[in-house]
Amino acid sequence: MTIWQNYISTYRSMLPCKIENLWASWQAKGTSLNAIDHSHPYLLKSRQVDICDGKNVDIFNCIAYPKTDANVPTGLLPCFGMDLMKFSPKKIIIVFDFQHPTEDFLFEVQGLPIGRGDYRFFEPGNHFSKNIYIQYVNEYEVDAHLPMFEKYLTKFIDMLELGKPTGTDTSKYKDFDTYMTKLDPVGGFLTGKFGKEKADSLVNDFLFSYK
Repeated sequence: MTIWQNYISTYRSMLPCKIENLWASWQAKGTSLNAIDHSHPYLLKSRQVDICDGKNVDIFNCIAYPKTDANVPTGLLPCFGMDLMKFSPKKIIIVFDFQHPTEDFLFEVQGLPIGRGDYRFFEPGNHFSKNIYIQYVNEYEVDAHLPMFEKYLTKFIDMLELGKPTGTDTSKYKDFDTYMTKLDPVGGFLTGKFGKEKADSLVNDFLFSYK
């Protein structure tokens, strides 16, 4: 069972989505990868990738893209993104955040922790929020951050319910997906496991397909 099972179960129970498409299911060099699209009335998609080698690597990545034309001043709600990454028993990283599609827009939710802002891959104000939550943990500390995850996810669900987005203009996410493609830290890992052609396709055609 994945080390992230309680996070995945919480996400699926709090934000119920319908499976739309199994985009990929790969096996290579002892590593498995699944890429799946989900749908929700207020989301363009909730796309997830899980990667596991049964020993050290256990990764769950998911971004929920709200529909456009939300009932908010900008017309756009932030995405809810999570990177749950285990590379070894001593290298486990928990990341979740509100990722706004507008460039250079410092999004903030009052009452949530403020990120330090000194992380290599995550720059608050450039699609990442002021509340970005990043923790480096060991295997015994993983679920200690689940209550905070639930708190962030509850805030996101409240945004969806209040904003009631209905638009389907994916061009609003062009800059966001372009930026995330350049930032993506797992391309080299995917290439080593599945080859460059598959890795590039996953990044460009599935993970960040709106650019």
